[in-house]
Amino acid sequence: MSLELNNLSILKQGSTIFDPVNLVIKPGEITTIMGPSGCGKSTLLSAVSGSLDKVFTLKGSILLYGSNMADISMEKRNIGILFQDDLLFPHMDIGSNLAFAIKEKTSRVQKSQIIDKALKTAGLEGFEKRDPSSLSGGQKARISLLRSLLAKPSALLLDEPFSKLDQTLKAKIRLFVFSQIKKMNIPALLVTHDPRDCPEGGMILNLNKEKG
Repeated sequence: MSLELNNLSILKQGSTIFDPVNLVIKPGEITTIMGPSGCGKSTLLSAVSGSLDKVFTLKGSILLYGSNMADISMEKRNIGILFQDDLLFPHMDIGSNLAFAIKEKTSRVQKSQIIDKALKTAGLEGFEKRDPSSLSGGQKARISLLRSLLAKPSALLLDEPFSKLDQTLKAKIRLFVFSQIKKMNIPALLVTHDPRDCPEGGMILNLNKEKG
């Protein structure tokens, strides 16, 4: 029960943009991808999520809990993504933003209970009716994570989600994000430039451009 990248490489105009990647990320584990700007970190996440641009060609395999993702569309992969920008819907209050992630078959009462519990977990109890513009950067980061997790993803991708936070807030949000991943027991792949973002004891992969 894991996320596996087997001999995964991505080509653009016939040239491989980084060395083949081999990873096994078990539930509750966070693997960090590091490397200089332009080495293909975000492109790798796009390949895993199923949103890889058509200018790229994918080689190798991506397995999620034993299922090959090759022919599965992004919408059906059930892989959550957390970006450095919060991407909250500005025309919706916080409760509606979170409700958007919950399965449609869930009743209104159940959704309300799920949202209340999630906000309490994040230390944001009573924020249902708040406007996204009224939130601080750290509060928006927590709401974005909650929205990603309420969709109950089978895996989570994190594309430099802490980069716009100051160091004090970054440390606090990191701990919250990592604890939620472990609590949900899902594999996670984190892209970052900052070594301080790497979870203690977690695997770190430096993405290198293929030579030649």
